[in-house]
Amino acid sequence: MKLNHVALWVDDIESVRLFYMKYFGALCNDRYVNESKKFTSYFLSFDEGTACLELMNRPDILDMPFNRGQVKGLAHLSISVGSREAVDELTRRLQTDGYTVIGQPRLTGDGFYESTILDPEGNNVEITE
Repeated sequence: MKLNHVALWVDDIESVRLFYMKYFGALCNDRYVNESKKFTSYFLSFDEGTACLELMNRPDILDMPFNRGQVKGLAHLSISVGSREAVDELTRRLQTDGYTVIGQPRLTGDGFYESTILDPEGNNVEITE
């Protein structure tokens, strides 16, 4: 067995799609639209991984009044960028471009070198070596 994909409901599907493409090199399929359900989605794939990230939008999905990643359910996405230097560089780039860094690059107690940032809609993303 293998993990096939993780899905995120998002408000601004285009900005989130472009974020993952620009900063993480994601490849994107064609936009899927189901007019009767007012549903739109994209699947994003990453060079070396087998699992995809599905971005979904539907106008009737409610936003939660709390911080994402701080409630039961999906806590974060983790994307490996290949090296500690790449973690440092991407974290600096994202911070310079105005994204929120909630955890500076560090070696964690469980042996990961990582930083944590928020994507355009506040989802926690761990950048790992």
